[in-house]
Amino acid sequence: MRTHAQAVVIGGGLIGCSILYHLAKFGWTDVVLLERSELTSGSTWHAAANIHGLHDSTNISRLQHYTMALYKELEAETGQGCGIFQPGSLYLAQTEAREHQLRLQEAKARRYKMNFYEVGRDEAERLHPLVDFDGIRCIMYEPEGGNVDPSGVTAAYAAGARQRGAEIHRFTPVTATEAQADGSWIVRTPKGDIRTQWVVNAAGLWGREVAAMAGLQLPLIPTEHQYFVTETIPEIASMGRRLPSVADRDGEYYLRQEGLGLLIGAYERNMKFWAEEGTPLDFGHELFPDDLDRIEENMMRAVQRVPAAATAGVKKVINGPMIWSPDSAVLFGPAPELSNYFCCNGIIPGFSQSGGMGKLAAEWMIEGEPSLDMFGWDMARFGHWAGKTFTKARVQDQYSHRFKIHFPNEERTAGRPVRTRPAYEMQKEMGAVFGLNFGWEHPLWFAAAGEPREETVGFTRQNWWGPVGREARMLREHAGIIDISNFAKYEVKGPGAEAWLNAVFANRMPTKVGHSCLTPLIGKRGGIAGDFTVTRLADDEFMVIGSGMAERFHQRFFKSVPLPEGTTFRSRTEELGGFNVAGPKSRELLQRLTNDDLSNEAFPFMRSRQITVAGVDVVALRVSFTGDLGWELHCKAADQVELYRALLKAGAEVGAGPVGSRALMSLRVEKGYGSWSREYSPEYWPQEVRLDRLIKTDKDFLNRDAYLAVAENPARDELIMLSVSAKDADATGGEPIFLPDGTPIGQVSSGAYGYFVEQSLAMGYVKAGTAKAGDKVTVAILGRPHDAVLLAHPPFDPEGKRLRS
Repeated sequence: MRTHAQAVVIGGGLIGCSILYHLAKFGWTDVVLLERSELTSGSTWHAAANIHGLHDSTNISRLQHYTMALYKELEAETGQGCGIFQPGSLYLAQTEAREHQLRLQEAKARRYKMNFYEVGRDEAERLHPLVDFDGIRCIMYEPEGGNVDPSGVTAAYAAGARQRGAEIHRFTPVTATEAQADGSWIVRTPKGDIRTQWVVNAAGLWGREVAAMAGLQLPLIPTEHQYFVTETIPEIASMGRRLPSVADRDGEYYLRQEGLGLLIGAYERNMKFWAEEGTPLDFGHELFPDDLDRIEENMMRAVQRVPAAATAGVKKVINGPMIWSPDSAVLFGPAPELSNYFCCNGIIPGFSQSGGMGKLAAEWMIEGEPSLDMFGWDMARFGHWAGKTFTKARVQDQYSHRFKIHFPNEERTAGRPVRTRPAYEMQKEMGAVFGLNFGWEHPLWFAAAGEPREETVGFTRQNWWGPVGREARMLREHAGIIDISNFAKYEVKGPGAEAWLNAVFANRMPTKVGHSCLTPLIGKRGGIAGDFTVTRLADDEFMVIGSGMAERFHQRFFKSVPLPEGTTFRSRTEELGGFNVAGPKSRELLQRLTNDDLSNEAFPFMRSRQITVAGVDVVALRVSFTGDLGWELHCKAADQVELYRALLKAGAEVGAGPVGSRALMSLRVEKGYGSWSREYSPEYWPQEVRLDRLIKTDKDFLNRDAYLAVAENPARDELIMLSVSAKDADATGGEPIFLPDGTPIGQVSSGAYGYFVEQSLAMGYVKAGTAKAGDKVTVAILGRPHDAVLLAHPPFDPEGKRLRS
């Protein structure tokens, strides 16, 4: 066994073997995989191994299509069969909401030239004559859908990796992973130790235990999961061809052909956890006792849809473990707190995603960043707050509602609240309806007396649409008070603070106390990894404000630049609360509470000052994400309630009141302001998002060379704004954009109704040169074309006069 390696992959299941294969394929041949038992032990060997291409996330759809195509390439490359069956998949919609979901996915498929389209009942009955299509509103067909052989695919990845020089050692448990001062690791096993540049935790059911060796806690918990295979069904035996699989997610089961019978699986409401405190080390190829009573309701719905299934007995039952994250998506990427420790844990649709995960993992380790923005998979989306209680509650919700639609703007309540600010109870009494942001509860909108305090969900406008409009108009006409405590806030202090910030960020840092700047953070491929406001509070002290949900994500960038001696960097997000007071009467409101001069001459735009408001010391920044006149006020968390009460009382005197984040979304879209993870992403270059003007290339900064390598490239995509003819639903993000002749040219990044300008609006990207201001296009809201026109300027205050008045 090697004593040194570029990477050691821990875990010989489907994902570990895929990562090993892709590392070798990308040029790292000095790589090793360690498996405590046989390959496929744990969850891989008993998986149903269904494959499908479409997903609500466009990037995940891309990766799933890559995976499906890869299996045939693997067979040709290695000679190892993957057991590929691709008779297609039928997707059924029983409800209007499911129809909306499928039609939107079909529109995305046209956008990306993926093979997924609607078929009529006659064609569906020809494809699968055993299905009763009564009550089905819409049927989509994916010709490449199907299933593979779990052991065959895993063996093919392993064979491909070995052919490229990788080593695989079975029956070699890892007993310790020890971090070294130079960022490398020593991986200890009974057969010897390996010093490695990277550790990859792909340990499946044992992901928690492997992570704990490195001092890392992962929010994961296993459950039992069952499916069964029927005896031979005569109608299938006489068919002479393989039948497509059936995705009837409203029925809460999945169904496909297996041999000459059917495989039927379910995610039952009465779910069951397993190994909550840790996965037994001696577990491997075992199964749990059958418990079909738990999935009886799901089985009956499947039998009603395919009556022939009722005629066959049960040939075998598989009841095995799966391990889940709180949102059922993989925990993926380098652990921000550790050096060179990569995680790929908690994978559910592994056989649809294994190739894509392996490819992105190899890109991330070898090239420093994946080629696609996958923040929705990034393990950094969870922090220390995602403990066992939260994880268990969320996994229970995810498992028991596995096929429930994730609606736009939906906020599920399981496991909450986790983290609250001092003003939480006060806001609750005021009628606040809360959302979750990196563990924090924050007000989405405020219900008036007599209005429901629980929001409905769906693709069309919901019960919060009216109250949010009330808040948005109030702010534009008078003023509003927005809780911005969940913004990430950092303190950089010491003699090297300015130099360090200049070495991290692309813009030049403020040289005068009381001045602020906006600055991008550049990624490894020259794209936008973040956007921040930096304020100089003193000669040797700065305040940095960024995206709250990306706080752990951004740790990777901050720690990559060493701090000068005597200089400190620390997060103050938990210590500080804050409010944005914005609107044409915001100055009048605040002036009632402070003796400081807030006039435009004394306190201009993009300036800051430490002042006292209603007896509370605050850092006041003359900025506002609403695009209106306004100030951000940041105070100690202990003073949040006192400051809030004073602001609300003074606000009532000028017609102002509380405003939630839903209204803030509408207001910033009206103004055309981009938002990180929507408009701003590592996939987009600064010149494509109009942030290149903030980059100072006459100084050094993090990933400057990567930016210079793309800086002169013409924009591939252009950030645009649309006014959309929409009556009962607005764009939310991800909807494809087409020319009138049906040619796909882009997609929406953000959407909202602009209550003040009285237009349904969308921001998005189109291929450079395909459309200009004034051109007509269509946007696939609800999967159906809605007329839209490109705007030359944001509809609200395009010249920025109110912001600077």
